[in-house]
Amino acid sequence: MKKLTIMGCFVLLSVAALAMPLGTSSRAVIPSDIQQIISVDYRALHDSPTAMALKEQVLPESLKVFEKALKGVGIDSERDVDQLTFAAYRMGKKDVKVVGMAQGSFSSKTVLKRMKLKKIVPTKYRQSDMYAMGNGMIMSFLDENTLLFGDDGAVKGALDARDGYTPTLDSNPTMSDMMASVDGSPVWSLLDQQGTQNMMRSALGDATKVADYDTVKKRLLGSRYTMDFSSGVNFNLDVITSDSITAATMSSLVKAGMLYKKMNATPVEKVAIDALTVDSDSSKLQLHFKTDDKQFQALMKSDLFAAVSK
Repeated sequence: MKKLTIMGCFVLLSVAALAMPLGTSSRAVIPSDIQQIISVDYRALHDSPTAMALKEQVLPESLKVFEKALKGVGIDSERDVDQLTFAAYRMGKKDVKVVGMAQGSFSSKTVLKRMKLKKIVPTKYRQSDMYAMGNGMIMSFLDENTLLFGDDGAVKGALDARDGYTPTLDSNPTMSDMMASVDGSPVWSLLDQQGTQNMMRSALGDATKVADYDTVKKRLLGSRYTMDFSSGVNFNLDVITSDSITAATMSSLVKAGMLYKKMNATPVEKVAIDALTVDSDSSKLQLHFKTDDKQFQALMKSDLFAAVSK
């Protein structure tokens, strides 16, 4: 539950034309030392057969646990949740915690009534009531329609941020600046510097041997993506670098990696690689992937997709 992968979270997709920005209550509990944020508009998730097929194939176990925990307190993520946000943040040098924030049509009064009937008594953490959800999960309402949940330590760390005991997301200019341009998209994610470096190393594969990637990676500052199924499959990834030279270098490396992968790719995988465009704009490396539903569902059955979705 301590890792949210990029491809593993493509499973939460929306076809809504307009999506909700992250709520004030949800933003307030995100600590400053953030590793990744993933926010999803759930309202139109089931309108896309491709999104549903993708969800069934690669839904990570951590997200299954979250959804099951919500259902245990009477909240059906498919029916009651409008927006679901996950935040992975560092607590200390090595420990990474994950919390979820669900916002929707459910009511705190209804959920708490159910908890009372189940004889679940809350524990106090300063002024907040925390309830056991089962599966080792704890929940606390942030407002009438927003629920914070995760393991005990993760929830307390998030409440510490909201209550002013630790810095919040707003004190992290790199992540908050990246968020400004994607917040309100149907599905979006931010990844910090270390996560971005690891992601690009994995994506480039043997292409990292062509140049001194260990030197270049130090100038990768973070990344963000948006994805939707409003017209086929559209995925846009920006990797933020320190300067235009680094962005151009990374663009060349990614293109070299695509050529290398294409040499041993299946016909379906070659179509997918051809659908990916790579460019640089000022200090940003930009990747755009677009294909139709049929081609993407065929790609999902390939060995290449199996490798990158783990």
